[in-house]
Amino acid sequence: MKVYISATLRGFFGRNETFDIDAGTIREVVAWLTDEYPDSKKVLFDENDKVRGFIRIYVGDENKTTRSRWDEKIPADKTVLFLPAIAGGAPNKSIISDDRRKEVSFNDKEIERFGKHLLLREIGVKGQKRIKAARVVVIGAGALGSPVIQYLAAAGVGTIKVVDFDEVSLENLQSQVIHSTRDVNRPKTASARDTVRNINRDIIFEPENVKLEADNIVSVIDGYDLVIDCTDNYKARYLINDACVFCGIPLIFGAIYQYEGQVGVFNLKGGPCFRCQFPEPPEPGLVPTCAEGGAISPLPGIIGSIQANEALKLIIGIGESLDGRLLTIDSLYLHSTILKVEKNCDCPLCGNNPVITGVEDFDYEEFCGLRESEDEVPIEGFTPDELAKRIENGDDITIVDVREPHERAILRFPNAIVIPIGQLARRQNELDPEKDTIFVCKEGKRSILAINTLREAGYKGPLYNLKGGIDAMKDIIFSHEGA
Repeated sequence: MKVYISATLRGFFGRNETFDIDAGTIREVVAWLTDEYPDSKKVLFDENDKVRGFIRIYVGDENKTTRSRWDEKIPADKTVLFLPAIAGGAPNKSIISDDRRKEVSFNDKEIERFGKHLLLREIGVKGQKRIKAARVVVIGAGALGSPVIQYLAAAGVGTIKVVDFDEVSLENLQSQVIHSTRDVNRPKTASARDTVRNINRDIIFEPENVKLEADNIVSVIDGYDLVIDCTDNYKARYLINDACVFCGIPLIFGAIYQYEGQVGVFNLKGGPCFRCQFPEPPEPGLVPTCAEGGAISPLPGIIGSIQANEALKLIIGIGESLDGRLLTIDSLYLHSTILKVEKNCDCPLCGNNPVITGVEDFDYEEFCGLRESEDEVPIEGFTPDELAKRIENGDDITIVDVREPHERAILRFPNAIVIPIGQLARRQNELDPEKDTIFVCKEGKRSILAINTLREAGYKGPLYNLKGGIDAMKDIIFSHEGA
């Protein structure tokens, strides 16, 4: 049978996209994969040999992650998919009420501007009025937010709130097409506001130049019709999902990594939430984020456009939404799948016996593994300047680079040895416990995971992290691969 490995997991499977395996059940597939690729056990299973919460296993469009289903016979024409975190339905009723629609009117300029919508039988005047009456929050004005914001503005969404605390940088311009060169060092919300004004000055644009936290997110999204998640990190995803559940607001999720993207609709009229699909995120550093792993520049345009399309369908009340389904797209191999997402009665947030009772009471730092527990040995580290000084002094130290091959091809760390995180435990004899060993990655997160991995494996030598990762040090010491 054919087994498909999601792009974010391929580093644990020899960079392979698919396998043809002589197997008839999920159990046989898992046994073959973990025998051939022992390092994959760490990403698929936790220390108690349970499937990690951010991994789902599908046969066709059916979720078979639960071990009780691993011995079911798999039809020969079905594909097995290992899907990490990085939702069908009949035509929907609009999320905009008739009373709000009737309060909206058009002038002659608007009738001309939205003429192509008015000609569509499914939209017409009533649908366009619902679009104008809609109030939408877009969280993230980066790669995914760029097409979402622009298409919503072009479609005539009456109120668009954009939430982002970051500033435009030069590296953003490859894929964040809402910004331009003149916007570098400006707040992304200000840049997005100017672009929206150039598209349609009648749009009410509400910039929120803030970082979302548990104590402010409810006030930011409450009272709006729809939230679109265009963020790039797991902490934000779970924070947004939980707040949407408590506020009763539908959520359109989107995510990208390298050549792969996901889109889903969550929390729509009692439907599944994001936690129903992915109960927990991966450990920090186990799966790279878009910022760490990169993405081909048109991919956010593809995924963001689908998010905007889903938003308009919900606002108008037409077609089939991705409620209860998750669309995955691999742009490199032109592979796409729509997977079922079921309501989880044991979901800690929206299940029958929820244990998460309020956004403000939930410790997202601890949930995402970003906070050290009291019984953990603290991770010590060097600043870029401190490490550069040790290298300049000729100190006898070991530097281990745990980045992906494509990252090292752009910038390499001089005299560093390369050991992927999954190989650290069995290759620890390559390290000298009498020397200081410093781990480096892009942002200083995967290197923390590397240190904890070695500690769990019983390594006793001194281990240090490069604070801020290679991003914080590239102006001090880096050379190009071809130099």
